[in-house]
Amino acid sequence: MSESEEELAEVQRAHWQQTYGEHPGMYGEEPSEPAVHAAAVFRAAGAREVLELGAGHGRDALYFGREGFSVMATDFSPVGLEQLRAAAAAQGVAGRVTTAVHDVREPLPFADASVDAVFAHMLLCMALSTQEVHALVAEVRRVLRPGGSFVYTVRHTGDVHYGAGTGHGDDIWEHGGFAVHFFPRDLVNALAESWTLDEVAAFEEGGLPRRLWRVTQTVPREYYLKAQRCPTS
Repeated sequence: MSESEEELAEVQRAHWQQTYGEHPGMYGEEPSEPAVHAAAVFRAAGAREVLELGAGHGRDALYFGREGFSVMATDFSPVGLEQLRAAAAAQGVAGRVTTAVHDVREPLPFADASVDAVFAHMLLCMALSTQEVHALVAEVRRVLRPGGSFVYTVRHTGDVHYGAGTGHGDDIWEHGGFAVHFFPRDLVNALAESWTLDEVAAFEEGGLPRRLWRVTQTVPREYYLKAQRCPTS
């Protein structure tokens, strides 16, 4: 990470800490539409455990818990996760939801092929460089089991805020204190290389509205079967 990227990352971490502190439960209690979609995808694939990256104060992690999944919720904001734990206790799902402070610029703290499913709502389009996004998706691929699904959403270059505010390069634009990496479609395609790309759906969210892609991609089972048939010498 360059000095400018590291500085932007720290500024964004502080901004999110402050935002969660000043606006507890800022996204409400209802799950996002992508989380509802993801729960159906994960259930159909037989997943029992969900790893959520960038869980914030937890509206989606709590929804997964209420739907019967065991959830590991990670975020780089301890303040957001404190709110998540309190809400989990209030909703009676504390036994199904655990949390961990983690910055996705670092390797995921999980063993290879140990996770059933991964969900990330607008996490990949934070102030992450294209290189960091590729590294993160490679980590998701590493920890997912064969046949495991990754559902994520990102704001794209058709969004009204693309090109507005302060530009940081690499399609990252800061508006209202929040830095966003807007995704061109070719980046979505590149991130799905060596995966099965199941769906790329356009949708809108919020009052602006934000314009996003919801992406569902799966680790092919055949990849692991081939690896088992061709052991290294």
